[in-house]
Amino acid sequence: MTVGVAVFGSVLAINSIRNGDDKRATDVVTSQTPPSTTPRGDGLQADSLQYTAQTFGTDRAPVSAEVPSTWKGTQDGQRPRFLDPTGVWQIRFDTRGSSKSPERQVSERERSIQEQQLKVLSRDNGTLIYTYVDSTRGPRMGLSRWVSTDNGDSTAVEITVGGRPQDDAALRAVLDHATQTLQLPDNRPN
Repeated sequence: MTVGVAVFGSVLAINSIRNGDDKRATDVVTSQTPPSTTPRGDGLQADSLQYTAQTFGTDRAPVSAEVPSTWKGTQDGQRPRFLDPTGVWQIRFDTRGSSKSPERQVSERERSIQEQQLKVLSRDNGTLIYTYVDSTRGPRMGLSRWVSTDNGDSTAVEITVGGRPQDDAALRAVLDHATQTLQLPDNRPN
């Protein structure tokens, strides 16, 4: 609607000038478009994302984190997944925990990925970042992070974000935001 008003106002200003009405400065309509949660150009933009808190896990061990506000839950419980309306981007959590360290989880995930043209970009600090080619969707990017609450001896939560390689900066921002806003219960078993 804001874009339509701005375009309509611009058309009015141009028509006024064409008709000889020389009120150029007063006929120009300006508007400021608020931040959007939709992509600009050819990718997801980190600065356009707005977030909302989501709670998942179990009744005894609820977990929460902030995810992009327009991404809707398609699974809940201990392994919730949130997808954007177009299905291009997603964030997934696994709150079941593991006795394996984040570094071991990274190594095991790296060995288990069976995708075409897999390329590991980074595998630091409990985070695996990789690209591959999906036979249906084309080039894809995945970022998986394992969060520990006991100095790296075990893993409490896995967070995985997926999208396209051109969405790299925004996908990293989504992963970082989810990690920073992650809330675990104090009585959480490992």
